[in-house]
Amino acid sequence: MSFRTVSLGRVQADGEVGSSGEELVGEDAAFFDVSQQSVQSWTIFSALLAGVLALIYVAWAAPEVGLANNFLAAIESFSSNPEVVITFIMVIFAAAHSGLAYLRPYGEELIGARAYRVVFALVSLPLALLAVVYFINHRYAGTPLWNLRGLPLVHEAVWTTNFFSFFFLYPSTFNLLEVAAVDKPQLHMYETGVMRITRHPQMVGQALWCFAHTAWIGSSFMVTTSALLMAHHLFACWHGDFRLERKHGEAFDAVKARTSIFPFQAVWEGRQKLPADYYKEWLRLPYITITALTLGAYWAHPLMQSGSHWLGW
Repeated sequence: MSFRTVSLGRVQADGEVGSSGEELVGEDAAFFDVSQQSVQSWTIFSALLAGVLALIYVAWAAPEVGLANNFLAAIESFSSNPEVVITFIMVIFAAAHSGLAYLRPYGEELIGARAYRVVFALVSLPLALLAVVYFINHRYAGTPLWNLRGLPLVHEAVWTTNFFSFFFLYPSTFNLLEVAAVDKPQLHMYETGVMRITRHPQMVGQALWCFAHTAWIGSSFMVTTSALLMAHHLFACWHGDFRLERKHGEAFDAVKARTSIFPFQAVWEGRQKLPADYYKEWLRLPYITITALTLGAYWAHPLMQSGSHWLGW
């Protein structure tokens, strides 16, 4: 049996051993070579990002004229209870997001990988925006269950947990040019970096985020939202494995055998051996970018809250 192996930062020939003395069949996560980047590609990315955001704002988000207002009104016609409304929003988002992910091979064959990524984004992003804004505006709704905000070190513990959650939440967005369909989108099978800790880092990151925010907010609405988010991400563990096995076959079986869903399980069972220079897999530009954006998002909380209040969802 022969797999294509990947070393830290480059593609190897079959059977060659990587820089850490191991043979890998997956890709090197978060590798970013500035010398391989094109100014033209990033210019196109920036223009596309601005265009998509402008389209979403005009067609979906704009107060009183965007389609989101009618969409939300249709949901609230069944119930005005915020916990029921967020359940509708999250179930619709999960069905659209995971459904389109499942249909990806068939959609790409029909209209091409780039066009399908555009369809995926134009469906998922507006629904995600609605969910985020509605959550911000109603996070303290429902029944107050506890209030830990005045206790010593609670803010520090919540902040630290939330900060580290983002290093797990966004491993798949390293290929931003693919996200915007500037480069042809691929279904990547990573094996280094955060993947050595857990094969489904987004689920772990979401669990950390939910734990921190639920502890801080303490409302029944927050508990409901966290339960919905975790249900979707736990389903995504199975669905993600299914999609990778469908795409990569025996190569994914090899990756699955030496990784785990539960953090560090493969390490303590001896199936995953962390390289002596493992820290180098984290000292990379994408993780530095995540650090900056996470800090920026924390400081921008007042702007996010005022913007959500202005949208009025």
